[in-house]
Amino acid sequence: MPESPRAAGFRMPAEWEPQEAVWLSWPFDPGTWPGCRPQVDQALAAFAAAITRFERVRINVPRSAQARIGDLLAASGANLERVNLYDHPCNDAWCRDHGPIFVTQRDSGALGVVDFRYNAWGGKYPPWDLDDAIPSRVAAALGLPRFPIPLVAEGGALETNGAGVLLTTESVLLNPNRNPGLNRRRIETLLRNTLNVERIWWLPGGLAGDDTDGHIDTLTRFCTPDTLLTVIENGVNSPNYAALNRNRDRLARFRLPDGRHPTIVPLPLPDPIRPRNWRVEILPATYANFLIVNGAVLVPTYRQPANDRAALRRIADCFPGRETIGLDCTDVLLEGGALHCLSQQQPARR
Repeated sequence: MPESPRAAGFRMPAEWEPQEAVWLSWPFDPGTWPGCRPQVDQALAAFAAAITRFERVRINVPRSAQARIGDLLAASGANLERVNLYDHPCNDAWCRDHGPIFVTQRDSGALGVVDFRYNAWGGKYPPWDLDDAIPSRVAAALGLPRFPIPLVAEGGALETNGAGVLLTTESVLLNPNRNPGLNRRRIETLLRNTLNVERIWWLPGGLAGDDTDGHIDTLTRFCTPDTLLTVIENGVNSPNYAALNRNRDRLARFRLPDGRHPTIVPLPLPDPIRPRNWRVEILPATYANFLIVNGAVLVPTYRQPANDRAALRRIADCFPGRETIGLDCTDVLLEGGALHCLSQQQPARR
């Protein structure tokens, strides 16, 4: 095995590049989503069904639960010919963070699996042993080479334009709850050698109430190699106002490899969602947590009709030629994430 994916000619593709499948992890911890677990199961099944309109969905789920999950998917209208269930038990639902990061080889189009270390967002929610094992299980199931990387990093912390630029946040990868003893230079070296990028753009931090400490996929997303959708907050009394303005100031200073500034498209946040008697005062609701699939963009919505419609229009403008589909994530958000957090795309092999 070569020392790094980069040495073997692998790269992390952009999300809009052709995909073979999307991976999900079905949750079974009875302590999650108290009071609305049946609704969350329905939301996950609707998400999977929407994916099967465009491509295959592969789900990490224990064999003992596969019949029930199959029934949920069928009831939601999923194309079951495009569903594969894998006997991979997991601790939680957030496949973006604990799942494999797929890389593709430039010359052959072959796939590989990057296996970062995972510790449930800085040790917040034990146990995470089953989640940490998912990349190795997926690599074995698909017969793919696996690259273990000595860095704690979640997929939600990594956003690439597929053309040499990686976007991330200081509040996550430089956080001592992830990688104590590793400085920015060492982390950048690992990311360059792992994902085959040339430039790493760091934003300061994230949304209030975000258990992840500020994942980039709740904040700013590439929609073309030189265009970014970034969340904004104009209300000066919002708990997100200062952080998001710092992020916008930083974005304005970035330059692409050809020297140009990226085009920045503002994406408003939904109205604040404040749950009663919960561990956080405000939930990290954002429309930036969308998933790009073949032919479509699946966008979280939050039962705020005017805001939801405006966000769907803005995102649709950034992805001409793709269908834009809203999926209600109000219940899912209670545990801190939405569609992108729940999923991990597998690129198509050439």
